Amino acid sequence: MYNLLAGLKDYFKRQEIIIDNPIFRIHCTFTTVLLITFSMIITWTQFIGQPIRCIVDGVPPHVVNTYCWIMTTFTMPDAFYRPASQVAHPGVANNDGQVGSQKHYSYYQWVCFVLFFQALFCYFPKWLWENWEHGLMKTIVCGLNIGLRSDEEKTQKKSILIDYLIKHLNQHNMYAFRYWFCEALCFVNVIFQMFVMDWFFKGDFMTYGMQVLSFDDKDQENRYDHMVYVFPRVTKCTFRKFGPSATIEQHDAMCILPLNIVNEKTYIFLWFWFIVLAILTGVVIVFRTIVILVPKLRPRLMHARNRMVSEDTIESVTRKVSVGDWWILYMLGRNIDPQIYKDVISEFAKKNATAESNNPKFQ
Repeated sequence: MYNLLAGLKDYFKRQEIIIDNPIFRIHCTFTTVLLITFSMIITWTQFIGQPIRCIVDGVPPHVVNTYCWIMTTFTMPDAFYRPASQVAHPGVANNDGQVGSQKHYSYYQWVCFVLFFQALFCYFPKWLWENWEHGLMKTIVCGLNIGLRSDEEKTQKKSILIDYLIKHLNQHNMYAFRYWFCEALCFVNVIFQMFVMDWFFKGDFMTYGMQVLSFDDKDQENRYDHMVYVFPRVTKCTFRKFGPSATIEQHDAMCILPLNIVNEKTYIFLWFWFIVLAILTGVVIVFRTIVILVPKLRPRLMHARNRMVSEDTIESVTRKVSVGDWWILYMLGRNIDPQIYKDVISEFAKKNATAESNNPKFQ
């Protein structure tokens, strides 16, 4: 188990070349590893002990355990509100023939699989962007992220980079919009997964965290633990078998679900985590929209990235390039040595101005 979890550390290695933003990495890398870790822990917990233990008379325990694990268990929702002296355990009481009022639980055998597929969905935007990006940023950086190089080598690499920027001027819009689409996909994925988990838990996930937080605000006599309601530790199960005379005998079993102690802690964390993630990704989407619609903001962002470059130079550059080119220059500022970046932007501004003056359509 430790070896499996240790293998996930490779996802947290520092990127040599940055092609995304921290929120994108939190969604696609950290959340993916988090969900896979939870899935592995729950799977491991299932196999180191019995995930369900049922108490019943007249039937071999292993038979009832297997049957109830596969065929689901249930509680009586109204029994969660009854005084402790009237029930065997919260949610466990006589159903008095009220079959329709039972709350059945079938999710526990699927939790590890659902978490794993959630992890795949979280990783998908990263996989898609890396396939679209295809190493472009690493190629044009040309190793200039390391400042300790000879002057001759830096001059040669800066010349290659500037020539590329001049030659491919106004050709990077698709590059930028593809990345921003992947960021939007992260937001859609978070919201989609919250609704999927709400459906998976039959409408109990969306309000799960708020219900748990309100638990301590109520009087001891008038409250019940919502975690126990969604993830009951003790449930009921009805086992039927043929008796000696071919008459169906019904056995009422009480089942203990140790696995739900892990599940309830896992999903209370995920509830808060997905709320925070939805807010962060939503803020990113709003910010990207403002950047696209308000061109005057772009030079300020570039100057904030590297204050060694003069504001006038940045203004002249951003005024003449498309939003895609601006994004390339902005990301270069995150990857290139600051002094080299200053030289690149200054030289690019001069060559770009010269190219415009030599172009007949600008004369």
